[in-house]
Amino acid sequence: MTEDDRDKMAALFGENLRAARMRGGLSQEQAAFGAGLHRTEIGLLERGERLPRIDTAVKLAGSLSVTPAELLAGMEWERPTSTDGKLKLTQEAK
Repeated sequence: MTEDDRDKMAALFGENLRAARMRGGLSQEQAAFGAGLHRTEIGLLERGERLPRIDTAVKLAGSLSVTPAELLAGMEWERPTSTDGKLKLTQEAK
């Protein structure tokens, strides 16, 4: 996966996270508290400056009462045909 792919994935995850948080009517602080994270972590994730570990994504999903799949919406991994797999974003990050 290229750095550009990683950046796009982080941006899309951040968009999905923010949308889920806003739908739930939660502040960044409330979402962070529910997931056992620091408030600044939510901001970093929403801005696409950081990709979460899998346990963090699951905690966030629980805090927001959504499925982890909702936070990963628009992201797929295409099976590699050579030595490199390819990230497929079905929903483009803005």
